[in-house]
Parts: sequence; C-alpha cells; structure tokens
Amino acid sequence: MTLCILKYKNMLLENKKVAIIGGGPVGLTMARLLQQKGSHVAVYERDSNPLSRIWGGTLDLHKHSGQKAMKMAGLLEEYYRVALPMGINVTDKNGTIIYSKTPTTENKFENPEINRNDLRKLLIGSLKPETVFWDNKILEVKVYNGKWLLHVEDKPYTTADVVIVANGGMSKIRRYVTDAEPEETGTYIIQGDVDNPEINCSEFYKLCNGNRLMCADNGTLIVANPYNNGVLTYGIILRKPEGYQNINHVNFGSPNNIRRFLTEKFHGWNQTFRELINATTFYAVLHTRKLPLDQPWKNNRPLPITLIGDAAHLMPPFAGQGVNSGLMDALILSDNLTDGKFETIEAAVSDYEEQMFNYAAEAQKASSENEMEMRSPNFSFQKLLHL
Repeated sequence: MTLCILKYKNMLLENKKVAIIGGGPVGLTMARLLQQKGSHVAVYERDSNPLSRIWGGTLDLHKHSGQKAMKMAGLLEEYYRVALPMGINVTDKNGTIIYSKTPTTENKFENPEINRNDLRKLLIGSLKPETVFWDNKILEVKVYNGKWLLHVEDKPYTTADVVIVANGGMSKIRRYVTDAEPEETGTYIIQGDVDNPEINCSEFYKLCNGNRLMCADNGTLIVANPYNNGVLTYGIILRKPEGYQNINHVNFGSPNNIRRFLTEKFHGWNQTFRELINATTFYAVLHTRKLPLDQPWKNNRPLPITLIGDAAHLMPPFAGQGVNSGLMDALILSDNLTDGKFETIEAAVSDYEEQMFNYAAEAQKASSENEMEMRSPNFSFQKLLHL
C-alpha cells in the first residue's frame, strides 16, 4: 500500500528527467529531495570535480528555513555534526572588545556555521552515484522535439523534460523565465583569506578568540571568521564612491594594490587590523547585486522550467537570507512536484513561484535595509544585532 501511494504522489515526474543546472547547496539539496521521492535527476555543474575549492565565507542555516530543508532531506543531524556553533566579538577600531557572545548548550544549533565545501561534500554523499556531472558548463537550453536540449560546453548535447535553474545570480539561462537583470546596489565587498592564521596574523586570531569578529567605523566594516576549514576568511564592506559605475579607481587585479588600498582605508585603526591585511594570501572583489522581483515571470514557457536560489532572487548578503531562501525554494518546489496535490507540473511550479515571490521579497527587503544601515557613517554592529 505504501509503495502504491508513493508512486501515485510522484506521478508528475514519472518517466521524466529533471535537469538541475548548478551544483551549489540549493541545486544539490533540490536533487536530494527529488531523489528521495524516486525522481530521475541529473545535476550539471561547471566545477571540474567535487573537490574544487569554493571560495567564500561560511554559511549558517536558519532554524525555520535552511535547517527545515536539511531535516526534510534527512541531513540535519549530519549538518549539526559538521557545522561549528560560533559566537560574536564586536570590537571598536582600537581592537577593544565592546560586546562578546559565545554559544551555549541551548542555542548552539540555532545557526551553526558550515564551510561551503563541507556542505557540498555532505550533500553529494546523500545522492546516488553519477547524479552530478562535473565539468559540465551549460551554455544554453532550447526546445527540440518536445524536450529541453541542453548545450554543454565542449561536450555532446543532453536532454531533459524539466529544467530547474540553480546556477547563481548571474545565470544566463533564465531568459525563458524572466527578463529581469541583476542590479548593483552600491556596495562592494573585498574578501580576503589568510592561511594558517594562528601563525600569520596571530594577534588578530587571538582577538577573534574562536568567535566571528565584527567591527565598524565611519562607513568601513569588517566581518571575519577565524575557522573556515583552516583559513581565516574576512569581508570588508565598502560603499562605492559617488559618480562612477565600476570599481576601477584601484587596480584590483594586483593583490599588492589591494593591500595598499586597504592599508590606507584602515589608517588610524589598531595595528592588529593591518596585520590581517598584510597576511592575506587571496583577495576577491564582490559587487553586491540583487535581482528585482517587481515584475511577474513569463507564463508562456514552452516546457517546464523555473529558477531557484540566487538565480531566482539574488540579494545582498546582509541578512543571512540568501542560501536560506534558496533552500526554502528547494523544499517547496520538490514537495509541489511530488506530493500529488497538483495535476500538472506547470501548476506545481506556478504555486512554488507564487510562494517564493512573497518570502524572497521580504528577505530582499531585510537585506537591503541592513545594507543601507551598514553604509551609514554612524553604523554599529550592536544596532544590527539588536544588542
């Protein structure tokens, strides 16, 4: 009886192939949730292999969104095992701690931090062999003989019945769904990595004391995490100067020039912060962007296709909502496609998109409000953290 019910509930995707474009946390979670219900899923990821390092800060999954998806995927306990509960140290520019909070037994699972590669490893381990096709960059999709034809760079074409686009905020595949384009928000982030921080920036590492460190002064903000799989990762949040479109007043192609630029920015700050900058081994410059959700998506799609994650609702990373909203996308869409409530795939997708527009718009709003607050010369992390 149980097997019959499961088969009935998954009738929408019976004998259909679902292609997920993008092997980030949202795409892989989507694959896991669909495979649990017996769906035929293939994930196409441009990274060369599962060990390719994903640069970026750690991720924290929230109780009522990201963790909810992990629970449905049967991976919540594994997430708790791998993730690291972390506290917060807020300092002033002199390196004086003005607020500190450490995890407790009661709150340690609220939103522990997980390295991006560790999360990918966890998710890949939950999938059937040969679900993810590595070194497969999808250049375009088009309709051919009643199916989606996926053009893979330097490889043969492949086909699918349903396409789920999860390849990030700068996706080129979403034209079948929306004409919206990402917009810059006026902020940029210089991200840095320090290898062996306990040796190479020992004073800053001690100042963190095992917690994330946050500091703001006159519109310059820094957020650092000393534990990112052996690397200390930090982001410096800056407002773009008025009157120019691109960040070209500094040659960001040169680490030495970035270092000089940041050293000038941190003039007057404690030497500990300059030690951090001088020890940095890797830099990346991120323009903060958002994908507007103020226009309806196209309803004349030739075959089932939709967007999840940043491809659907890219937002500034200032409320911790990006990946969590994306995991909610995967949870709702996978449920709609497999729970037997909808008569067509199109109806299941439409219902998901209607829900997504509501919670993603709220998340974007919170992110944007935090961004505007953070760009104020009088900003303090105490206010953001409601301390």
